[in-house]
Amino acid sequence: MSQDQALIFAILAITMGLFLWGKFRHDMVALAALLASVLAGLVAPDIAFAGFGHPAVITVACILVLSHGLQTTGAIDALTRRLLPSDAGPMVSMGALLGLGAVLSGFMNNVGAMALLMPVAIQMAGRLNLRPGQVLMPLAFGTILGGMTTLVGTPPNMIVSGFRAEAGLGAFGMFDFAPIGASVALVGVAAIVLAGWRLVPERKAAAGDDFDTGAYMAELRVPKDSKAVGLTIRGFEREIDDSGAQILALLRDGTRVNAPHGGRKIKAGDLLVLEGETDAITKALSVFDVSLDLATPENAEDAEDDADSKDDEIVLRELVVQPGAQLVDRSAADIGLRTRFGLNLLALSREGRRPRRRLREIALKPGDLLLVQGPPEAIQQFAGDFGCLPLGPRDLRLPKPQKAILAGAIMLGSIGLVTFGVLPAAVAFALGVLASMALRTIPLREVYTAIDWPVVVLLAALIPVAGAMESTGAAALLANFLIGTVAQGNAVLALTLVLVTTMFLSDVMNNAATAAVMCPIALGIADALGVNPDSLLMAVAIGASCAFLTPIGHQNNTLILGPGGFGFGDYWRLGLPLEALIVALSIPLLLVVWPL
Repeated sequence: MSQDQALIFAILAITMGLFLWGKFRHDMVALAALLASVLAGLVAPDIAFAGFGHPAVITVACILVLSHGLQTTGAIDALTRRLLPSDAGPMVSMGALLGLGAVLSGFMNNVGAMALLMPVAIQMAGRLNLRPGQVLMPLAFGTILGGMTTLVGTPPNMIVSGFRAEAGLGAFGMFDFAPIGASVALVGVAAIVLAGWRLVPERKAAAGDDFDTGAYMAELRVPKDSKAVGLTIRGFEREIDDSGAQILALLRDGTRVNAPHGGRKIKAGDLLVLEGETDAITKALSVFDVSLDLATPENAEDAEDDADSKDDEIVLRELVVQPGAQLVDRSAADIGLRTRFGLNLLALSREGRRPRRRLREIALKPGDLLLVQGPPEAIQQFAGDFGCLPLGPRDLRLPKPQKAILAGAIMLGSIGLVTFGVLPAAVAFALGVLASMALRTIPLREVYTAIDWPVVVLLAALIPVAGAMESTGAAALLANFLIGTVAQGNAVLALTLVLVTTMFLSDVMNNAATAAVMCPIALGIADALGVNPDSLLMAVAIGASCAFLTPIGHQNNTLILGPGGFGFGDYWRLGLPLEALIVALSIPLLLVVWPL
């Protein structure tokens, strides 16, 4: 092993370790890996940022913009209303929902498809008397599966196509992924609809007409005339014992007491941090005449007067924090939720962990559920600006049908240009973005905000690092080791190894990063064995789109963490059988469609 090979392996090992740790954002880790490679002399400084002009990166950014246009014009809402049944049973309803999600994910950003269908899924769960998670997890997996069917369905497919082009084999076509991708998606969705959804853990006691959000953490202020004054903590909890709520902490005179003793008496002015369902919080408010703490102590009276004077304009909304949102790692105080938007953060639900700080001081994470109070317009603006998704019932409106038709036509036109080989994908979809801007199917101010920049930076930074694996011979060295030691020269076993390894990595780190790391290895294995590289590259594409074991493997899995009430270990119950099914189906299909 040469010094350069040792250096690139060390950088990759540290990079993957940081991905697994999850302390830093993926784009930060990827950029650090790129700069480390430059400083180590593995990537030439003049090509360090060439990844930002890579066709895969450009295509991803353009697809995000076009997907946003489909959302904002109401095109997808109209499609949803027409295609989803309103009174069918569980299997038919789920089949229609997952089928629609999978089809949409093949032609638009699958996170966008998931975000659009989440409120529909939650309403469906209530209608079918199911837990929200029993519909949300199947939908998340269905939209992930749908992405593997086309070139533009998911970033890993575009990365795989890019590596194929750089290897001198030409880029994959728009529907080259379909024979295997569509087959896997179809079988996977069918398996989930017929039986898989029953494997989803039921984390809630019951599902009724209302959306069950799980345990919230709320802050209750005890006024002088409250019935809670003089009661012990134990006595307070006993009065609402049937609700399952509990007091996590007590704040008095600026001092916080975590897990206060049951014999401690409650005084006027105390702030009780209560964990419980929304019904439990409501019961505590009514039984003890306590109030939700809507503001800081300095302006509490003004805040209550203001809220009382605008009762007819004030609503409650549940929002989920999306992966990559501007709100991530920031608190309500940091963004000035009250001063800037006139909103109150009433409660927070973070399944599996109990925040130990004041609500307004808690750094928010992807998947957190927020209960927000304020004017509907302000909530809508806040959700749009900071990347939160409103949950529960919503109006599906089509304010400008002509714009929706134009947005759909532009997307179909771009796909047609790629399908028939008229233009490369990056150029065709960039032309679509330009047409969207000219025809105003997307507001000009939203063109750049529609792009998920952390994903763009991640891809652009890792592409040169993956190139360094090839140029230093590290990819070939690792490929030869895997072939000689593990696969022992067996091509089919090597193909299976690539697929399973990619699946595993995509479960614990970003799927785009997984594809960028595995493509050079797959090409090295193909070269060493003298077999068709397309089979191995397709195995990478499939494996990178099969992140079903953890909430961190794919953004859609993270998105349902709070609304579904899931913990980290809840995904494998459905995810593991699904991945095993996909491996069993994919290997024979690869050998037939892309023979070694």
